Amino acid sequence: MALDNPAFNNPAFQDSKAARTYPGRPGLTPPPAQTQTASAQHAGVDAASQAQLEGMYAAPSAGAIETDRMTVEDTVWKTVGLFAILLATAAIGWVWTLGGLDATQPNQLSILPWAIGALGGLILALVVIFTSRKKVRPGLIFAYAAFEGLFVGGISAFFEVQWPGIVLQATLATFSVVGVTLALFASGKIRASKRATKIFLIAMVGYLVFSLINVMLMIFTPIDGFGLLSQKFMGIPLGLIIGVLVVIMAAYSLVLDFDSIQQGVRNGAPRQLAWVGAFGIMVTVVWLYVEILRMIAIVRGSN
Repeated sequence: MALDNPAFNNPAFQDSKAARTYPGRPGLTPPPAQTQTASAQHAGVDAASQAQLEGMYAAPSAGAIETDRMTVEDTVWKTVGLFAILLATAAIGWVWTLGGLDATQPNQLSILPWAIGALGGLILALVVIFTSRKKVRPGLIFAYAAFEGLFVGGISAFFEVQWPGIVLQATLATFSVVGVTLALFASGKIRASKRATKIFLIAMVGYLVFSLINVMLMIFTPIDGFGLLSQKFMGIPLGLIIGVLVVIMAAYSLVLDFDSIQQGVRNGAPRQLAWVGAFGIMVTVVWLYVEILRMIAIVRGSN
């Protein structure tokens, strides 16, 4: 189970050695030894029966719909669908925020999309996480994607007004990190390990504590900009140093997400859990994008 992303808290995503052996599930091709045994048993059948048997083995493996099992391909398409919803509502959040901006100063109207999107997304994420262990509700995941889009579109528009071109920079950087991480994972050059995951969890807890302290300082003290992140250490913005570390953490979180999805497929998880996999990927990618957006803003604001 991916400990970083609570979306994968369903036992179907846990490592199970027994699930890796051939259990006779629909859509899987029998191992060679079993195939040879079957051929020997049917050596005496007539030509018509033999041809029919060979045709069955030559047929393509059943897909997610036929087997009602989770597959990587089905998870990918569900992820694409969720991001399509996110982009649609992001456009709404973008226009809504721009309509509430006066020069570069925010007002209540411009902040409203952020608040609605962030609060709604947080509530729905918690509901999905705590209920998907027993029952997957795709409607709630659709709603989460819609609220996240509103949040992403709103915050992106506000940053774009202050630093033109920043959204394109953050988007390209996010695609690059996701693409490189996926390529390395698919090639087998990077894998999750227990030791690396423990280090990751410690770093995550430290980052969350630091973020909470930073928010408190921004609220209750006259500190400007992004709080402690705007301060410089040896001439380098602290936000850049921490931002690079957080991007590495988010990339490793993606590795854990990919690993959990593969584990779910190996375990023969129900097809509905592909929505949970898509949800988990979206949570991580949105986190990655926002962190990159903020890191670029800190760097550009310090110049």
